[in-house]
Amino acid sequence: MSLQDKDKKYVWHPFTQMKDWIQEEQLIIEKGEGNYLIDTEGNKYFDGVSSLWVNVHGHCNKRLNSALIEQTKKIAHSTLLGLSNTKAIKLAEKLVEIVPRGLTKVFYSDNGSTAIEVAIKMAFQYFQHRNKKEKTKFAYLTHSYHGDTIGAVSVGGIELFHSIFKPLLFDAIKLPSFYCYRCEFHLEKNVCDRECIKKSKEILEKNKDFIAALVMEPIVQGAGGMIVHPEGVLKELAECCKKLGILLILDEVATGFGRTGKMFACEYEKVKPDFLCLAKGITGGYLPLAATITTDEIFSAFLGDYDEFKTFFHGHTYTGNPLACAVALENLKLFEEEKILEKMEEKIPLFNRCLKIFEDHKNVGEVRQKGFMVGIEIVKDKNTKEIFPLKEKICIKISQNARKYGLITRPLGNVLVLMPPLSSSKDELSFITEALYKSLIDILGE
Repeated sequence: MSLQDKDKKYVWHPFTQMKDWIQEEQLIIEKGEGNYLIDTEGNKYFDGVSSLWVNVHGHCNKRLNSALIEQTKKIAHSTLLGLSNTKAIKLAEKLVEIVPRGLTKVFYSDNGSTAIEVAIKMAFQYFQHRNKKEKTKFAYLTHSYHGDTIGAVSVGGIELFHSIFKPLLFDAIKLPSFYCYRCEFHLEKNVCDRECIKKSKEILEKNKDFIAALVMEPIVQGAGGMIVHPEGVLKELAECCKKLGILLILDEVATGFGRTGKMFACEYEKVKPDFLCLAKGITGGYLPLAATITTDEIFSAFLGDYDEFKTFFHGHTYTGNPLACAVALENLKLFEEEKILEKMEEKIPLFNRCLKIFEDHKNVGEVRQKGFMVGIEIVKDKNTKEIFPLKEKICIKISQNARKYGLITRPLGNVLVLMPPLSSSKDELSFITEALYKSLIDILGE
């Protein structure tokens, strides 16, 4: 049997209709070099979605490789339950240095979903310890995505992903969308008087006695279709939460570590959350690691005598894994020493100019960009914003066709996505936009 046959026989792929997968030819990646993936046939493709939004400095980075190899010579893993390890301590110190001031305590887990689960459980337990036992609800945004574990799905707002699991979920309070292109109030951007924010504040005010926390992605909702929020949304909601005694959980799993042009997206509006959830780019795309970072105020509520049972009874086998922490430390050194964010200031405007080729296409409804996070919404009719029927799989066809131009990308429903590694050169940014545009023309015409 070939590797492809074995894959189809044994492997169940995530977010994949396996009936289609089994019937079609598939790529098998064997290695990576810089910003490129190389398949088993030796074909080279630009990694246009950073291997699902995680790769930062390119594949097979010499410094990240060395950090990992050096750590394997010491120890691969020891538990953080009742012990600590040098790399977990050093990484926690470094994270506290770079996150918004006031976030001082780092709780490690394995991925974005678990980072959110930790924050949800901490927020709930915090209010139980503070004798505000009625504060058990959580608020979330329409079109939000926070992962696939049950708590994360409960505060997820993408019906396609989450509706099937409703019987398993806890009840949460939904706020309106900030998806201006498809405004749920049927208003026009910039002349709408921000009805979405007004309504959100009303809902928070009405339920303030019961809501423990608002969970949201700051500035950009990733899996919802790269929805870029209007300026001021994050700041206004943060101020509202503070006034009403509602905690703020910011999910920077996708937006963190430079993706939007700043280390963390919340920096754009100078917002300090009560919980900052990190994963994906934290290790530069090398190993699973996540962190939930919170305040002394939250932490202190869990302090007490052993028999008071104020302990946060939650943990993961690989919490604070030394290999992952070692690579994450080197990742952050690269940010500093290679001046990654400063270089992004030059690349982002160029990327924006490259993307303008899409704007006049008859089937492009909107091009959304924040830093290196890009969504190109494809429509059947530009005037009515009607989308193509799902069964036509238009964006899947465009993305798969792009491989013949040397580009790997993966759509989100009717939205084409580009999220290249931060190490992408200006020439590469031009290359990937042209490759995707050529593929769009191949499938839908000029």
